[in-house]
Amino acid sequence: MIDMLVRLYDLPDVSDLRSHLNEDGILIRRAAPYERHLVADWIGAHFSPKWVSEFKIAMSRQPAACIIATRDKSVLGFACYDVTAKGFLGPMGVGADTRQHGLGKALLVTALENLYAQGYAYAVIGGVGPQEFYAKCVGATPIEGSTPGIYTDILPEPSR
Repeated sequence: MIDMLVRLYDLPDVSDLRSHLNEDGILIRRAAPYERHLVADWIGAHFSPKWVSEFKIAMSRQPAACIIATRDKSVLGFACYDVTAKGFLGPMGVGADTRQHGLGKALLVTALENLYAQGYAYAVIGGVGPQEFYAKCVGATPIEGSTPGIYTDILPEPSR
């Protein structure tokens, strides 16, 4: 999977989107250390065990390098940054039942805004799945020759 590059000084304004989501009871916020186990369990139930590992690294940062979306005290999605490498975004994911409502875009841009606030001018989205999503939301462009990039010699999950 290819990596993509994002200009952090040219991010879209999603304040209206966050307000709209908030009106629907969805909060976009930084994950708190005391909820690490709860969010890790949610990620494990919806995504890859490798993403749980990366999330735990994001939570070891101070402040935590993970943005979450919640509604009624339930996790709906997450976006981590500065995990596999400095200036990298990911992993990120939204639960299947809450996709197509702008939640992914709000998480994505909020996480990228945090990278920009740390002084980065560009971010790398590593090992991208949905290229069209990232291109549409933040103008991300493919980095030619970036496959497999930093994700080489990944240990396989054990057979069960």
